[in-house]
Amino acid sequence: MIEELVQKTRSYRRFYENEPVSEATLRGLVNLARLAASGSNKQPLKYILSCETTTNNLIFSQLGWAGYLGGWKPAEGERPAAYIIVLGDRNIKPTFGFDPGIAAQNIVLGATEQGLGGCMITTVRRVELSRLFNITEQYEILLVIALGKPKEVVQLETLGADGDVKYWRDEAGVHHVPKRALDDIIISR
Repeated sequence: MIEELVQKTRSYRRFYENEPVSEATLRGLVNLARLAASGSNKQPLKYILSCETTTNNLIFSQLGWAGYLGGWKPAEGERPAAYIIVLGDRNIKPTFGFDPGIAAQNIVLGATEQGLGGCMITTVRRVELSRLFNITEQYEILLVIALGKPKEVVQLETLGADGDVKYWRDEAGVHHVPKRALDDIIISR
């Protein structure tokens, strides 16, 4: 069951923008992050939730999308219906180690379980986003998670002989993601 959930948990970049994601859903997803392991159990992460068009548009304008697709962005109508901005509270801990990754993975796994999709984005204009949301220097923007009902198919495939890990889209809009084989990532002694 967990393997199937992990396989379905992909980086979705096109959504049914008009399919709402409620604040209650976002709060439930953040609760999954809250329950995650945390280095020294400091729990330094904080979250900003957005499921309203105005704030979604502000966040969208500060994000970079799909680096391998050369400047591509979701079209109007295919943008995320919600976002979670993941922050690190420097008053609790100056660095955040693995906490953001574990929390974000819990969020997108939970989203997938609910029929949603997500994309963890670290290409963020942090200074501008901080200004737009009055985020003080106490908080570091670590990443943004885009969420919504997926409007695309993401297909995993075996990494080719050329070793190229770049994802790509075919003529039908299917998003292909090459993955290394299990035997290629386990080092034998």
